[in-house]
Amino acid sequence: MELPGIGEKKAQAILDYRMQNGLFKSEADLMKVKGIGPKMLEKMKPYIIL
Repeated sequence: MELPGIGEKKAQAILDYRMQNGLFKSEADLMKVKGIGPKMLEKMKPYIIL
């Protein structure tokens, strides 16, 4: 929830996705999470470490 644009619901969606599918292999994999699209991913990129 510390990332720009990520609230409680999106944070939970990210955790749920990881529980079902394992770790993200690329930044683009985050767009498979409901509510995260290209614009949101661009805002998050400076904070993402894989």
